[in-house]
Amino acid sequence: MNSLTSVARSKPAMLVLGFVLGAAGLGLARTTERLASTNPPATLRLANPSEGPSRNSFAPLVKAVLPSVVNVSSSKVVHNRMSSDEMPMDPFFRQFFGKDWQFDMPRDSREKALGSGVIVSPEGYILTNNHVVDGATDVRVTLSDKRELKARVVGTDPKTDVALLKIDARNLDPITIGDSSKVEVGDTALAIGDPFGVGETVTSGIISATGRANLGIEDYEDFIQTDAPINPGNSGGALINDRGELIGINTAIISHGSGGNQGIGFAIPSNLARQVMDQIVKNGHVTRAYLGIYPQDVTPAMARAFGEKESQGVVIGDVSADSPAKAAGLKRGDIVLSVNGKPVQDSNQLRMSISMMPPGTEVNVKYLRDGSEHEASVKLAEMPAESTATNSEGDNTSSNKALQGVEVSNLSGSLARELGLSPSTKGVVVTDVDPASPLADSGLQKGDVIQEVNHQAVANVSEFESAVRKAGSNPLLLVNRGGRTFYLAG
Repeated sequence: MNSLTSVARSKPAMLVLGFVLGAAGLGLARTTERLASTNPPATLRLANPSEGPSRNSFAPLVKAVLPSVVNVSSSKVVHNRMSSDEMPMDPFFRQFFGKDWQFDMPRDSREKALGSGVIVSPEGYILTNNHVVDGATDVRVTLSDKRELKARVVGTDPKTDVALLKIDARNLDPITIGDSSKVEVGDTALAIGDPFGVGETVTSGIISATGRANLGIEDYEDFIQTDAPINPGNSGGALINDRGELIGINTAIISHGSGGNQGIGFAIPSNLARQVMDQIVKNGHVTRAYLGIYPQDVTPAMARAFGEKESQGVVIGDVSADSPAKAAGLKRGDIVLSVNGKPVQDSNQLRMSISMMPPGTEVNVKYLRDGSEHEASVKLAEMPAESTATNSEGDNTSSNKALQGVEVSNLSGSLARELGLSPSTKGVVVTDVDPASPLADSGLQKGDVIQEVNHQAVANVSEFESAVRKAGSNPLLLVNRGGRTFYLAG
């Protein structure tokens, strides 16, 4: 009863408190109203609804190109084996087999990969990267209209990382293929693909460089470099110009371990991808012509060693036996200046231009030998599946610290075999190279076999020391590494 009385007594007090708080709230609302009324109304300048999109927008060409870019998903079964060390046996069963009993158990797993591709013909041909579908047992393509189709791998070319797929579908929108030879540094570039599988994505940038090579990404490299962001999953996607034309197939990035874009991406030029595609459609595989030489860039130091004023052309470091170059009379030490009248810029440009010619093509090669210009007609052959080369031998041991920190030893037959050379190989083997040596910067390594110094053959340490004394301050070395010869200049 007392509790009820106390509650009843508290009601008037609560009413009074509520009245006071309500009055205070009313006063606050009026204060806020007075403050708000001091602000003038906002006058906004709105865009004219009848105006079109930004005049600088890439939207029109992107809308035209997006239907040509597809998502590519592939999967393959990887066969692994699990040993008894990875799968412990119950002690009850092990007593029947013994503690040292071993076994292998098959353990298969399925690996999946995501990438992009570009529809290049109404027949359903799609260009992508070889590494997107390499070894795949199942390849599927998702179009921009959400159709998912099974794709057939028509052919691949691992040496350029190009693959050609085909789907059976109607109402496709093939991209317009541009001429990548006309691409210039500074041109606008858009990269289109499906990074991380999030869906079609467009990034923009410029062409940063052309003819990028010697990156160790593929066997044949002639990349277009761009700063348009390219991320994982963009592989096989389109690099287009400001007319919406395909100028490259996005392939790789330099990420410095982060796995993401760092503003340095590479694309296979459309001309190269198209040539590979044409061969796959026609022959089912890619054939390349070859000259049969090991070309090297002519550095200023090498030019001086050869007695040339300019660093032009490429020097022949080695000539393969039974090769077109050998048959045409080209020799080690010749400097190739031009092919069919087109100047040779560097070794990669020479390799690419020859490889893009069909086997059987006859080319005119202009070259320097002992300071005099010569010409040779060379009938290119089909590149063999494997390239081989061998050479020369020696005897006991000594060392020499000539050539600024280079130590050498006589080459025995057994050591030659260990280095992958013929037991009859002649020369001296490099046993140590001082990192501060100019020849270390030039690429001389421990295990290399020096066969000539300034065109003078050396068969042992004594002959090497004699040749070094005559060489002066700018020696030219003929080096054999694993059966391939090339020149190094100090």
